[in-house]
Amino acid sequence: MRVPARYEAWMRLALDEAAVAQQTGDLPIGAIVTDASGAVVGRGRNHRQADHDPTGHAEIAALREAARTLGTSRLDDCTLVTTLEPCVMCAGAALTARVARVVFGAWDAKAGAAGSVYDLLRDRRLPLHCEVIGGVLETECAAPLQQFFTRGTQSR
Repeated sequence: MRVPARYEAWMRLALDEAAVAQQTGDLPIGAIVTDASGAVVGRGRNHRQADHDPTGHAEIAALREAARTLGTSRLDDCTLVTTLEPCVMCAGAALTARVARVVFGAWDAKAGAAGSVYDLLRDRRLPLHCEVIGGVLETECAAPLQQFFTRGTQSR
């Protein structure tokens, strides 16, 4: 499946955020949120280690900034773009925020909640769900994560 070029461009912005996270000793995961027009309204990067925050995931930070920017907790027409498949916490936050879609890069075979281990974002038993597009720039998104774990540093 050929993904729209805008998804790749957005993923590159998320990769920029991931690079900053790595500089603080955090897992190199980055995320952005775009509004319906494609404008970036939220950015985030992992900051668990830097801030000693167990909820310091890139997706949570990006969703929080987007909600502040837009002045609402309902991000109905927004897209969450993240370099790693969201975990259960981040998928739940995306659903609660009512994002229209989640676009991610690398699959997370250990804790992914967008189709690999769980499929929380598309679970029809839940009252909320969203479109999921996975594997966007997968190789570029996986590389910094593989390097991070090869060095034996902390987990997500």
